[in-house]
Amino acid sequence: MTHPLRTLAAMAAAVLLSTAQAQTPAADDSLYRAWGEKAGIQAVMQDFVVRLQADARMAPFFKDTNRDHLATQLTEQLCQQAGGPCVYKGVPMKEAHEGMAIGRRDFNALVEVLQQSMAAKGIPFAAQNAMLARLAPMHRDIINKP
Repeated sequence: MTHPLRTLAAMAAAVLLSTAQAQTPAADDSLYRAWGEKAGIQAVMQDFVVRLQADARMAPFFKDTNRDHLATQLTEQLCQQAGGPCVYKGVPMKEAHEGMAIGRRDFNALVEVLQQSMAAKGIPFAAQNAMLARLAPMHRDIINKP
């Protein structure tokens, strides 16, 4: 026969364990969903890459870039940043932009083009701002010209 205190201790441990598990928040994928999941992110990134190559300020940085490859890499990166199931496996930002002489003005122009793509694809304004907030810290690894 099981001792009553052992049974009580086992029950208490089970309650504590289930409470702790219930308090562990699930991964927040609300931004991922607000962007239309991977298909929505992909649509924005495809539009974005076309706009980058057409923009007079950005075109010199992207003239020799494979459009499809860049759109795929950006899709994976933003999908991950948005809390989606993707894993970005590309080159780290600092390494990818090394020696490109990117200044703050260039970075701001890129963000402007991204905003155009987000608006064109109907990304809600709050979701645009949330994504920009998640991407903003990357400027430290991208801007490499005073």
